[in-house]
Amino acid sequence: MSHYHGNLRDIEFNLYEVFRTQDWLGTDTFPVDADTARMMLAEFARFTGEGPWADSFVPADRTPLHLDADGDVTIPDELHAALEAFHDDQWHLLSLSTELGGMGTTPTLRWAAYELMSGAHAAATLWFMGPLFGQVLSDEGTPAQYDRFGQHMVHDRWGATMVLTEPDAGSDVGAGVTKAVKVAEDDGSGLGSTWHLTGVKRFITSADAQTHANTVHLVLARPEGGEPGTKGLRLFIVPKFHVLDDEGTLGERNGVKVTNLEDKMGIKASATCELTFGADPDRPAVGYLVGERDGHGDGIAQMFRIIEHARMSIGVKAMSTLSTGYLNALEYAKVRVQGADLTRMADKTAPKVTIINHPDVRRLLMDQKVHAEGMRALCTYAGVMQDQAMLADGEERDAWERRNDLLLPLVKGYCSEKAYELLADSLQVFGGSGFTRDYPIEQYIRDAKIDTLYEGTTAIQSLDLVFRKIARDNAQTLFWFAGQVKETVDTGRDEFADERKALGQALEDVQGHLGHMLGWAMAARDDAAQAGELYKTGLHTVSMLESLSELLIGWLLLRQAEVAHDALAADGGAGRDTDFYTGKVASARYWARTVLPKTRHRREQAMAEDGSLMELPEGAF
Repeated sequence: MSHYHGNLRDIEFNLYEVFRTQDWLGTDTFPVDADTARMMLAEFARFTGEGPWADSFVPADRTPLHLDADGDVTIPDELHAALEAFHDDQWHLLSLSTELGGMGTTPTLRWAAYELMSGAHAAATLWFMGPLFGQVLSDEGTPAQYDRFGQHMVHDRWGATMVLTEPDAGSDVGAGVTKAVKVAEDDGSGLGSTWHLTGVKRFITSADAQTHANTVHLVLARPEGGEPGTKGLRLFIVPKFHVLDDEGTLGERNGVKVTNLEDKMGIKASATCELTFGADPDRPAVGYLVGERDGHGDGIAQMFRIIEHARMSIGVKAMSTLSTGYLNALEYAKVRVQGADLTRMADKTAPKVTIINHPDVRRLLMDQKVHAEGMRALCTYAGVMQDQAMLADGEERDAWERRNDLLLPLVKGYCSEKAYELLADSLQVFGGSGFTRDYPIEQYIRDAKIDTLYEGTTAIQSLDLVFRKIARDNAQTLFWFAGQVKETVDTGRDEFADERKALGQALEDVQGHLGHMLGWAMAARDDAAQAGELYKTGLHTVSMLESLSELLIGWLLLRQAEVAHDALAADGGAGRDTDFYTGKVASARYWARTVLPKTRHRREQAMAEDGSLMELPEGAF
């Protein structure tokens, strides 16, 4: 039996009952209709949960990857078989546009599918960058670059990597020193000018495996003499093997090589590599400038197409891992017999009960349930923003894109932190058994920790939220979200009066919290003598990310409860989904009672902030 416990029922509830994506499925923009979408998701759930995909989860973790002297990486047979099956069944086309031969699905449907595949085997999902990067190359590169490289990334199982990080330039991407020297102008082929790259990059995901006949690296490097910082970076196409023609004929090996594999805590089935460019003077690392663009900032702007997708995928992966962790714990709690009921604990003759009857186990389970389902709602809501952006034009499209941009640090930052935190509760339900390899929870925890770290740590997500996503348009996008919440507070159902009141208080607390933070930031901007006030803002950006996430999740769960309430009323409480809908109402009420009050505590912490932590001498630590 598979380790993976998916929640297709809740996925469909979000898609079709709460957000009603069927209203824009089957249109010119999204030709896949609702019935077909349901069938696709059901079939994909079977593929990810019942076959080689989920079956490779354990052996791929316990069989080490192998790096040979030539820089070639060999992955475990079980993982290779799973990746081959994924391609053989053409699931790689699910996320692609129809222009590139894809299925033309909505972002919401793509992210629902990504939940299923990442929950069943998170590390395996990291091997499918080729089609995504091929789409980016189609949009950002020249037609000749797509024909030579991109089409094979999309259709011929070529791998792809995003290559940013350097040993001394991690989160500070602009400090990168990998150098590019132009050696020839475009020869008329449309491939662009030719460059030689030198340098070392670190933490590069999926840089090589036998599954891929070729791997195309998209590399940020600084042209010789280029200005410092991110503005001086450009994006280059650097293939593992030279490509001789548009049919994908492979030539000699290029001067890029995997020179180390990281020995990691988790996601062991993903090859996290050190890449060295141009180490052999007789074999230079040849690259082509993506799109042949010379404008300032193009490289980092092009790479952010990939980074933003990666941040969303990390949040979905984290949520999905918590969801399967919770459902595994729930299953165990229903069958594990231990101790008498609390009301009869002094009676030595009382029958033993399953642990789901113990109060603290129920608390642990409910904390996991509301967060897993709440974060699924948040991820789906971000997908809705992406759907609407694709359906709109002009200023309206810009507005939807800004809303999506504001949600991305919440999806990535909050989901990754809470999933890692609450997976410990999943393990706690199992007791000592959860600490063993008899159950998948210990691997879930090891695989989940990376989510808080890569593609920008939680602190970086919070800085992005406050200083870019909120401040850049004077909080107008945030005001739009606040308006959506306020409408529910003011006009929601009477049956949820207490929950609406709690939501309104949380909205007030988030606004007050943010007011303090922006006040400090403005004081630092307007008066050089008060520059240290900015530290106070920095001390509270993560807590703001947490509070804003919990406010929006509380609102989304209340919307779900209203839908569930109507469904229960319609079937008189006797339908096959009665327990499901009852759980939805319970989740909204539990969140309002136990999670939303945390926003008040964080606001009070901000009100009391004196900045003294930043004045503490290092020796005192």
